[in-house]
Amino acid sequence: MFQRIKKDIQAVFERDPAVKSVWEVILCYPGFHAVLLHRLAHSLYKKKFFVLARFLSQINRFLTQIEIHPGAKIGEGLFIDHGAGVVIGETAEIGDNVTIYQGVTLGGTGKEKGKRHPTVGNNVVISAGAKVMGSFKVGDNVKIGAGSVVLKEVPPNCTVVGVPGRIVVKDGVSVSQKRGDNIDLEHNKLPDPVLEMLLCLQKQVQDLEARIEEMELKAHGNGKS
Repeated sequence: MFQRIKKDIQAVFERDPAVKSVWEVILCYPGFHAVLLHRLAHSLYKKKFFVLARFLSQINRFLTQIEIHPGAKIGEGLFIDHGAGVVIGETAEIGDNVTIYQGVTLGGTGKEKGKRHPTVGNNVVISAGAKVMGSFKVGDNVKIGAGSVVLKEVPPNCTVVGVPGRIVVKDGVSVSQKRGDNIDLEHNKLPDPVLEMLLCLQKQVQDLEARIEEMELKAHGNGKS
């Protein structure tokens, strides 16, 4: 247990340049508090103390504004930055070294029992306001842009942006497999596939205009001759 707590504290130091001391993490970081309380609630949930586990998760929500169902499975080194409005559903599974920003939802679809929330791989960054809805896998080393809505499986080593989420390969970025060294927090530098498509269409229109102008000049030239 203490090893996990140590790794959770270390995750804050690795990913938040504002942190000054261990005591600051212990006393002032709601994301750390939420993960700590969830681990206790999850242990109660596994022992089938369901009501007590849910009650503890509600206390967690009241104190931190972060709602994590006690049934959710969370790996080591989860960092929830700021955290207000984060919701993690019952059958969600989160790997190691994952970073989640405020307003993120790992939600379910449908009313059926069983697995209905996403499984998030290792070294994933989910930016502010993103919604990941459904029972599918988000691969390792994935980055999900702010405000994106992800509704289907995401392969490893790629970026998702937009509504609905579209997969965008990062240009020239090699993803290291060394654990802990490949956490990319530059979630403000994401490509925009809609803008790229509009620029492509604009270029095509300009090319067509140039060809029409060229044809008109030829037509006028032939008419004069």
